[in-house]
Amino acid sequence: MAEKIKVANPVVELDGDEMTRIIWKFIKDKLILPYLDVEIKYYDLGMEHRDATNDQVTIDAANAIREVGVGIKCATITPDEDRVKEFNLKQMWKSPNGTIRNILDGTVFREPIVMSNVPRLVPNWTAPICIGRHAFGDQYRATDFVTKGKGKLTIKFEGENGEVIEHEVYNFKGDGVALAMYNTDESIKGFARACFNQALMKKWPLYLSTKNTILKKYDGRFKDIFEEIYQQEFKAEFQANGLTYEHRLIDDMVASALKWHGNFVWACKNYDGDVQSDTVAQGFGSLGLMTSTLITPDGKTMEAEAAHGTVTRHYRDHQAGKPTSTNPIASIFAWTRGLEFRGKLDNNEQLIKFCQALEQVCIETVESGKMTKDLAVCIHGNKVEHGKHYLYTEEFLEALDTALKAKLA
Repeated sequence: MAEKIKVANPVVELDGDEMTRIIWKFIKDKLILPYLDVEIKYYDLGMEHRDATNDQVTIDAANAIREVGVGIKCATITPDEDRVKEFNLKQMWKSPNGTIRNILDGTVFREPIVMSNVPRLVPNWTAPICIGRHAFGDQYRATDFVTKGKGKLTIKFEGENGEVIEHEVYNFKGDGVALAMYNTDESIKGFARACFNQALMKKWPLYLSTKNTILKKYDGRFKDIFEEIYQQEFKAEFQANGLTYEHRLIDDMVASALKWHGNFVWACKNYDGDVQSDTVAQGFGSLGLMTSTLITPDGKTMEAEAAHGTVTRHYRDHQAGKPTSTNPIASIFAWTRGLEFRGKLDNNEQLIKFCQALEQVCIETVESGKMTKDLAVCIHGNKVEHGKHYLYTEEFLEALDTALKAKLA
């Protein structure tokens, strides 16, 4: 390429931790910046810097994404007790992803990267399935407790206007457990709009799954709100694009999804989305081949990231001077999905084509037999040899670099 592609508006880069941080720098320096003239607003979300700023850097980064419309995030550590000791942290800081999600108020979409030579546990999944998870409320914000002995369980809502709704839930004859959970119309509406916008962006049909036959009021509310928003705001555009929207019972949807080939968006409630995104990732052959994007209800802001951790085990080997074979593809796709979205916002066809070319290079390189150890194990089993079946991290990245130069020449 004689000339760099001009990107009119900036993107926010959120740097991360450990092995993914090392790979991230190579991707940016070798696969992105030589080809794009783009302004990058940089935020260091490495564990040490989050601690030094009392996690203010995460909040600042999220606000910057909201301002410019696109964030591209490296994998980060969410500290537990061991990490607090390891980094001598002031406190156990929250998950950066959770903080960013709360500020942007978005829905998380997970989608596999399909390689023809990576064997799938579900063989007829030949095209991607995009899972939209409603990451608010339900079991994740529930109040649960153990009950002792005989007693009556009730649930009560006291309205500000004095209205009281009270239900008797169960008469316990002995010890047991209880749970109360909730959601809000506002959150469900945001989830619905994000899912309809994602389906339009992908040009794929949308399915919402619930168990409204059992939870008539609770899951029924999800079904009703989706239907209302579809009819009022999205039906005409869906029909113009030849797309369909349908509500299905979760058990029926799971059975159907196993039979279908892919190319659909599946809107899941919080717990269902948690489970199904991992099922889909594994069903397509590798947890390392998964994209993750956070999209706001208005469809105008996206944060893209790799849907895996910081690969600590490989980082320890790297620190000890041992060779590693870490898969960078999900991190590359974080850059391409974020930049492609920038291209769509700016009507920059050149940028969109570049992102699609880089994604094709990743897939073509693996399909040509050059890959990292995790994918080689998927294909050949545990007895794989370096040089014969797989490449080290740097060798694989160099192979991608060479292939990209050739494709864009």
